[in-house]
Amino acid sequence: MSTPTRFFDELAKVLSGAAGAAQGLRNEIDSLVKSQVERLAADMDLVRREEFDVVKDMASKARQENEALKVRLAELQAEIDKLKSSS
Repeated sequence: MSTPTRFFDELAKVLSGAAGAAQGLRNEIDSLVKSQVERLAADMDLVRREEFDVVKDMASKARQENEALKVRLAELQAEIDKLKSSS
């Protein structure tokens, strides 16, 4: 009776070791794939999301400032026109 129990204990150890090795292999493959994708992205001259978001925010602020300046310019032009007509 102890022989089948010992066999299953040994089998469990082997399977446990195999599962650990498979997990280690998976981690290694994940790491390699990630580094290859990062290298590919760098070779393609892509920007990171954080950099894109910063530039997007800058463009939005510039657009808002441009709109405000257009309004101010129209006001000043109207004032100049008014001064010219009253002279």
